Amino acid sequence: MRLPVLYVGNRNYSSWSMRGSLLVRLSGLEYQEEVIPLYMPEGRERLLEISPSGRVPCLHIDGLRIWDSLAIAEFLHERFPAAGIWPADPAGRALARCISAEMHSGFTGLRGALSMDIRASQPKTDLPEVVRSEIRRIESIWQDCREKHGAGGDFLFGQWSGADCMFAPVVSRFRTYGVGLTGAARRYADAVWQRPDVQGWVQAAAAEPWEIDFNHPGGVRARLRPDAGRI
Repeated sequence: MRLPVLYVGNRNYSSWSMRGSLLVRLSGLEYQEEVIPLYMPEGRERLLEISPSGRVPCLHIDGLRIWDSLAIAEFLHERFPAAGIWPADPAGRALARCISAEMHSGFTGLRGALSMDIRASQPKTDLPEVVRSEIRRIESIWQDCREKHGAGGDFLFGQWSGADCMFAPVVSRFRTYGVGLTGAARRYADAVWQRPDVQGWVQAAAAEPWEIDFNHPGGVRARLRPDAGRI
């Protein structure tokens, strides 16, 4: 019997793929993970083959195709209710879903200014106010969740949950661009980064053979890394 497959994009760049992968790992589902290199010629047709939206992550399981990170979270919560995708407490569960949905649809300024690039180190000090405002909002979310529901663990709702999976790529972005954090936000970000499944994703990103130039004058360009054979 073939295992379920989670299709993801380049681990170094695809924040949504990271969220999907962390969610599936949290669920305990036995599965396979397949990378489709984004912006590479061989990737374009493959994306349309596996995902109705042409986007990743996309989970193939029991004849179903589930191609959105929040939909994957809800599917896994229904399939594995004891896995802790969402908190058991109704108030915590409602808040976890709210902040996950906010992450899913918002923070467009941050996404544009601080694109996902795990391997890079590019400290920025001249961020636009809209981005600074969104960073403050994220810090406020983290602090609020920790104060109200963080007892019993280091994460937003104490134990690692789907909400943490949604914010893990933000932690990566903050590290790449040198976003300074203090207090509870810093402690939370450090705890996320030290998670073994997060570190597993980071190490896989470091080993990937592709690189993408989002600032190329002629549009986005992808290629094999010059040092790919030595990684």
